[in-house]
Amino acid sequence: MDFVCDSLVDGRRFRLLNIIDDYNRESLSIEINTSLPSQRVIRVLERLVETRQSPKQIRVDNGPEFISDRLQTWCTEKSIELKFI
Repeated sequence: MDFVCDSLVDGRRFRLLNIIDDYNRESLSIEINTSLPSQRVIRVLERLVETRQSPKQIRVDNGPEFISDRLQTWCTEKSIELKFI
């Protein structure tokens, strides 16, 4: 998972959450909003786990959405290893 940031003509910033399967480089989800807190990231991941097999690990950067206790707890409950790059 990674985030891409940009801004609109009026200066408002927005973010894109990209979830990509590293094995086959398939884009699994793209979320776009002005704010993407950890709870929103978890909601997207839960939707993916419902429709696909649960991953063994998730690789993320050190963004505030990814280092939160909520995401760590969710991964622990789902037996998913959270790896930071």
